[in-house]
Amino acid sequence: MKISKPTLLIDRYKVASNIDKMIKKAAEAGCVFRPHFKTHQSKEVGKIFREKGVNEITVSSVSMAEYFAEDGWNDITIAFPCNILEIYSINNLAKEVELNLMTDSNFTGDFLSKNLTSKCGLFIKIDIGYNRSGLEYNSPEIDEIIKTCEQSNNLIFKGFLTHDGRNYSAIGKAEIERNLVEAINIFKRLKQKYPGAIFSWGDTPSCSLVEDLGFFDELRPGNFVYYDVMQYHIGSCSLDEIAVAVACPVVSINKSRSELVVYGGAVHLSKEFIAADNNFTLFGYVVNIENNKWLNPINGAYVARLSQEHGIIKMPPKELEKFKPGDIVGILPIHSCLTANLLPDNYIIV
Repeated sequence: MKISKPTLLIDRYKVASNIDKMIKKAAEAGCVFRPHFKTHQSKEVGKIFREKGVNEITVSSVSMAEYFAEDGWNDITIAFPCNILEIYSINNLAKEVELNLMTDSNFTGDFLSKNLTSKCGLFIKIDIGYNRSGLEYNSPEIDEIIKTCEQSNNLIFKGFLTHDGRNYSAIGKAEIERNLVEAINIFKRLKQKYPGAIFSWGDTPSCSLVEDLGFFDELRPGNFVYYDVMQYHIGSCSLDEIAVAVACPVVSINKSRSELVVYGGAVHLSKEFIAADNNFTLFGYVVNIENNKWLNPINGAYVARLSQEHGIIKMPPKELEKFKPGDIVGILPIHSCLTANLLPDNYIIV
């Protein structure tokens, strides 16, 4: 396939290797491995998981659950606060697959109890300090939700679920380990009170870096399948483990500013960035593309600015001389989940 516009390149070997490592990590911890598919959102990548024996998955929306159910996945957790406005679709899904929902609200639990037409599992979201969604571990609403499940014909309490978003701004293993200890101390209190509950954990940094995850019953990392520049800066992966790059056509060169302009902007890469103390802003690393493969980043080259369609790459003059309009350059994305979501139809698995 000849590349003529921003295209996501997916390295099959790196994807398979990343999956193998995480399967091994879950097995060593004695955990069920329920990977989050929101990163790749691809039936083709899903098949790589299936070939390796993965049967249980996580998604972040009802529509994503429908997409993977069409491809034969039949044990799915939607790890996003349940949107009761989608009850019709939820009921249709629950007729076909083993479906788990998530909530932090007894209002939602009561609605589901009254409106579900098939059995669904229910996880309660616990907030361990990220302050996005979830209940405090000692909230009286936990017992209210569990009681609602016990009185329901179709709603089955499964356990507690969380995602430690704090780890995506952590620097290094020690900080991630401290966050994990805090989370486990919270979950220990819940486990003592609800001994039969499943404890489901999911974030790529901790699942990648922490050796002992055996406290949990289930692991749900997602970003690990591709990794990205953010994960590299956190310390979750090496550059060699980043399994995606965006191939972008060169459209303009400004030698006076040592800049390369590419067709590949915020609508392809997102506007996620890494900022340093000296006002340096990084929107992606730059790599050479050969036969749809890439090596390590070009020394001194980086994506400095993004607008809607434009990507502005700063590049040393000696490297800049190697490019002309019509060439293809690669960008390692800051956040592969968003980048993959923005390029759902323009991708090549190599």
